[in-house]
Amino acid sequence: MLNLNRKLRILAIGAHPDDIEIGCGGTLAKYAHLGHDVYLFISTDGAAGGDSKIRRQEQEASKSILKAKEIVWGNFSDTQISICQTTINLVEGVIRKINPDLIFINYNDDTHQDHRHIAAITISATRYIPNVLFYETPTTQNFQPHIFVDLEQRFFDLKIELLNAHASQINRTNILNMSILDVARSAAHFRGVQARVQYAEAFQSVRLIINIPDLHDSAL
Repeated sequence: MLNLNRKLRILAIGAHPDDIEIGCGGTLAKYAHLGHDVYLFISTDGAAGGDSKIRRQEQEASKSILKAKEIVWGNFSDTQISICQTTINLVEGVIRKINPDLIFINYNDDTHQDHRHIAAITISATRYIPNVLFYETPTTQNFQPHIFVDLEQRFFDLKIELLNAHASQINRTNILNMSILDVARSAAHFRGVQARVQYAEAFQSVRLIINIPDLHDSAL
């Protein structure tokens, strides 16, 4: 159960550098800048989409902007993440180490095999864990969100700053005349309209336990 009266530990899992930022960067920024602890697990170094050294450096720069506590690298091969006991055990080990209250992960219906596979691995690794949410990326399919986070201007701006840290990827959208920043703005406005706010990020739950505070408890 999410205890809203204490500092939370948040774990975001991504198949590649910049997946997390596009999917839930604004939400993570909101958690981190409001005092909660954010951890990142990056499954690959994104070598299929650019120079792996540069992509790691960009992820470190994003971590600093985000004020995340730690990046854990999975060291899986880009485009070749496999669903097996070894990879499930690795993710389980990261989860045991961090002991998160809430986990964010790529959605499991996606045209990129790494996104599908890390989602499947995480679903197995979190089979006994509450509070797991899917996020979307530009290659996500059939995403029907029912949970929204109001980013407000401040945290939407931070999301854009996080994406700018991944400078080598900004124009790698395969959409004519649209950068990843354009995609992020469009998505935030669209999800904001659905949520009845200006900017939002959207999520589907694997499972989510809602905390109901006891108003009779004098400690609250």
